[in-house]
Amino acid sequence: MSDILIKNVHIIDPVNNTNGPGDIFIKNGVFADPESAEGNVEIINGAGLRAAPGLVDLHVHLRDPGQTEKEDILSGCAAAAAGGVTSLLAMPNTVPAVDTAETVRYIKEKAKAADAHVYVTGAVTKGLEGHEATNIDALYEAGIDALSDDGKPVLDTAILAAAMKKAAELGIPVTAHCEDPYLAGGKVNEGAVSEKLGVKGMPAAAEDAGTARELALAASYDLPIHICHVSTRTSMEMIRDFKKRGIKVTAETAPHYLMFTEEELLNRDADFRMNPPLRTDDDVRAMMEGLRDGTIDAIATDHAPHTPQEKQDFENAPNGVIGMETSFAAAYTALVKGGVMSETDLIRKMSCNPASILGIDAGTMYIGAPADLFLYRIQDWTVDPKKLHGKSRNTPFKGQTLAAKVKLTICGGKIVFKDV
Repeated sequence: MSDILIKNVHIIDPVNNTNGPGDIFIKNGVFADPESAEGNVEIINGAGLRAAPGLVDLHVHLRDPGQTEKEDILSGCAAAAAGGVTSLLAMPNTVPAVDTAETVRYIKEKAKAADAHVYVTGAVTKGLEGHEATNIDALYEAGIDALSDDGKPVLDTAILAAAMKKAAELGIPVTAHCEDPYLAGGKVNEGAVSEKLGVKGMPAAAEDAGTARELALAASYDLPIHICHVSTRTSMEMIRDFKKRGIKVTAETAPHYLMFTEEELLNRDADFRMNPPLRTDDDVRAMMEGLRDGTIDAIATDHAPHTPQEKQDFENAPNGVIGMETSFAAAYTALVKGGVMSETDLIRKMSCNPASILGIDAGTMYIGAPADLFLYRIQDWTVDPKKLHGKSRNTPFKGQTLAAKVKLTICGGKIVFKDV
């Protein structure tokens, strides 16, 4: 690994309040003073490019172990690198689920060769079945960085409350898939579109009821909770109200909830089906409002790969879309080009804030920090699923023209992606 000097680049680092031209020097895998660069240094011309701390994605399904025909740790991290993501939190709904120390160790060992830092989420309940608690101490000793039953809500509220208490003691977050299972189970958002399609809808109330439960636990026990993939105005406004009361809640939404509505489903394309589903124009506006005013802290992808064969049948296809490779470009297009927020604020939502939520040393480029960053150019490009770097192609952004392009990613001082 050679030392790297990036010259004449526009640096955006919200933590250091940096937004302007400069040089970046990476020595022995960490950021160093550019004035100290000497000897055998790889020089990169950053003219016309912007540099930002590597993105931190709080919500990724790597499908490894057990479903590696869809994605695996190495392919998923290659996709991450191509999108400027240098750290990601892997969800536990693998096969088997991440409910034993053995599975945690498997993921961490395989991730040593990956192009991004992989943080591991341990399951709250065995098999994600919602009824029997895992041995959180054993999972933590093996190296988990968060707790969740993501993909499902934790059915037993008492088990969830106990996990929140334990996680607070250990200093790791609980990330919550908020859904009332008795209301859920539809294919698309319940409303005019589901009626036109003649398929069962998933009401916003399913998400909102789940969000209300998690917020109530956080408030009653004075414990932190992180709300995943917020997609409804009601959930956003509940989170806003609880934050104003001082409740320890953080939240994320995803780029697809910023660019698409339920109307996309009229084409019966399963690449636009995910859980929570695409909602209404008003819900899209609510996500933007929540991001702008700080109600929603982070943008994550809920990257969920599936094979083309699985996605062929609109009604029977599994929920989920991929997103890491397009996340920054899509969010930039919707939010910065769309006039909702500045580039600095966007990077804060995709790098600094998620690093803080996860409690990792990332999201900034201060001297001595791990050298995780990406370079991007403000340019239009069209998403071609065939050119993406993961195993799966189920992207709702196919054919979309986006307004920013990741050109180079460095993780731990090593160039892991270069768009030449």
